Amino acid sequence: VQLQASGGGSVQTGGSLRLSCTASGRTFTVGWFRQAPGREREVLAAFMWHDKSTYYSDTVKGRFTISGDNTKRTVYLQMDSLKPEDTAKYYCAATVTPTPPFSRLTANQAIAGMDYWGKGTQVTVSS
Repeated sequence: VQLQASGGGSVQTGGSLRLSCTASGRTFTVGWFRQAPGREREVLAAFMWHDKSTYYSDTVKGRFTISGDNTKRTVYLQMDSLKPEDTAKYYCAATVTPTPPFSRLTANQAIAGMDYWGKGTQVTVSS
């Protein structure tokens, strides 16, 4: 499965962006992650196709919204009220087999459990 992430860009504080992650095949869970220079990869949100359930980290809860369109095999991450600390490279990743919900996993388990990763898209938020 190949994943194509898009939608990154540069915005000012308080602005919005919508990221898209399109898969070439069927997936079970699609997650969004980010990594800033010198920092560890961070889990942001996840979408499970079978029941449309979602997960958000405390860092983005209330500001980011994850959703999926199965006709396009695409998962979106709507990011609102962006802050300079949201600046990072954003990655989507997916599993192709059933996995536990992210709420039951540590960050390292969630990251290690992803089968495929996209190349990432840069998000820059200026103050």
